[in-house]
Amino acid sequence: MVGLASPAQAADAEATYLKTQDWGSGFTGRWTVTNTGTTAVGGWTLSWSFPSGTSVTSAWDASVTGSGTRWTARNASYNGTLAPGASVSFGFVGYGSGGGSVTDCLLNGGACDGSDIPGDDPPSAPGAPRAATVTDTSVALTWTAATDDKGVKNYDVYRGSVRIATVTDTSHTDTGLSPGTTYGYSVRARDTADQVGPAGGTTTVTTTGGSGGDPRFVQAAPYLYLGWGNPPSATEVMSATGIKWYTMAFILAQNGCNPAWDSRRPLTGGVDESTIRAIRAAGGDIVPSIGGWSGNKLGPNCATPEALAGAYQKMIDAYGLKAIDVDIENTDEFENAAVQDRILNALRIVKRNNPGLRTVLTFPTLSTGPNSWGNRLIERAHALDADIDNFTIMPFNFGGAADMYGSTVNATEGLKAKLTSVFGWTDAEAYAHIGISGMNGSSDTGEVTTPRIWTQIRDWANSHHIGRLAFWSVNRDRPDWEFTSITAGFTG
Repeated sequence: MVGLASPAQAADAEATYLKTQDWGSGFTGRWTVTNTGTTAVGGWTLSWSFPSGTSVTSAWDASVTGSGTRWTARNASYNGTLAPGASVSFGFVGYGSGGGSVTDCLLNGGACDGSDIPGDDPPSAPGAPRAATVTDTSVALTWTAATDDKGVKNYDVYRGSVRIATVTDTSHTDTGLSPGTTYGYSVRARDTADQVGPAGGTTTVTTTGGSGGDPRFVQAAPYLYLGWGNPPSATEVMSATGIKWYTMAFILAQNGCNPAWDSRRPLTGGVDESTIRAIRAAGGDIVPSIGGWSGNKLGPNCATPEALAGAYQKMIDAYGLKAIDVDIENTDEFENAAVQDRILNALRIVKRNNPGLRTVLTFPTLSTGPNSWGNRLIERAHALDADIDNFTIMPFNFGGAADMYGSTVNATEGLKAKLTSVFGWTDAEAYAHIGISGMNGSSDTGEVTTPRIWTQIRDWANSHHIGRLAFWSVNRDRPDWEFTSITAGFTG
């Protein structure tokens, strides 16, 4: 059993190693890292030696590489940050008979028994990267230098969780990017002993250009539900109101982890596809709503993030989608930590595999802002680097005759405060990542949003330049499509 040091201060973290299985020619091992300090650990790199002839053949929950008898493990994108008292484990399969003998263990310059090695600390955090020049396809970054007792050798530049460059200077230009697309960058310093220090903060940059002309992803998209309520003609409503986008409800699971409209209508070849084709022929487009309050959801039915991402990809490929919305509510998804993380990891995968795709999370709210589950969703979106474009709240069902304008504004301001706190965004950046999805007329708890109130909400949304405005639903907006017409005046 050996101790593990934290990246910032060795005495603030410890770890134990255990050989968990042994079958003679091979073994499995597990490290458990615990933050014993009072501040968060912001990433870890562990190295150790095995006897000659012993090696690591595969690993999970960490990236493990080897050189000779020396092995190095680096945290995954989702488990690098440890709150005080928190623990994380990673494991591996090994070859050889020496799996029980671990020597010369270091973590970012600290001894593995939790003690510090004087004069052997990792580099300090460099400054958060700044965007010096931004074009349609490139971002030129600069940052202030880190310091180190032995000297800084170079810097690792990350786009999201992926290391894209190692440079000796305090600048780098990232090229080959997509127009009108948002990227997050961070930088870590590496010293002459190859120790890696903490990141100096993440900077979000949006490239110029893009087919929409507005990299903020502005979308007025009321719900249209073809599975209920004598659905109207989408193109007739477009002609009467000027609306261009619809949020199409609902994509659910069919026979396991397979996407289908309402779990029963085929993904393509039915009324939903013909409606989408007609909307696009009329100059509009759609974003599918995946989930909702009831029904058989993909999140709980797809066993892994990769499987869930595959289900999302089927929809993206079927319709060449520009955006997807995961409507995460009810206890099976919203109040389920494992499913929340599965959805966020799946969205991260499809975002990386589909440059330019926009992702939306829609979820319930209190009149003061997100509840504890909403706060967790936002915190995990940041921790997992899910790169969500828009966090849309549903400000209704507060429990009675609420002031629907005041409650909606208060809820949105609460969301803005949470986003600025978690992501480090300015107020303007946070508003640009916010959406409001209201309920026209009477809510489930008897609250009433009138056209006058909805106009007030839209005008407030425009004045604060939020990113998205929707309501449930066009099916209920009869006979004059008044709420749809008001929503069409949303410009962000």
